[in-house]
Amino acid sequence: QGQLVESGGGLVQPGGSLTLSCAASGSTLDFYDIAWFRQAPGKEREGILWIKTNDGSTYYKDSVKGRFTASRDNAKNTAYLQMNSLKFEDTGVYYCAAGFVSSSWDRGRGFGSWGQGTQVTVSS
Repeated sequence: QGQLVESGGGLVQPGGSLTLSCAASGSTLDFYDIAWFRQAPGKEREGILWIKTNDGSTYYKDSVKGRFTASRDNAKNTAYLQMNSLKFEDTGVYYCAAGFVSSSWDRGRGFGSWGQGTQVTVSS
């Protein structure tokens, strides 16, 4: 599944936007489903959304639905996470992962390749 590298995190005010990127090397990203996870301070890492490789279908947890959008550019071997209307509770380290969606995907099951994470801080 190769190596994944996230970028694009930073400090943003509530209501602001950020776009995270997840670039793959050593493998072809379009073979895999991509999921995004986040780990808030003092909490366990949890999956927040995924985008499938076969049909591009997506799934979003309620906490991010309507505000976050996943996409992928297979030609660039990169996945993206567009985050709008950011809230304080969106603060955390965001990870992308490549694998295949299955039960308990939101705990990381089925995802064998992970990025190093990128920090997103929502603060006024």
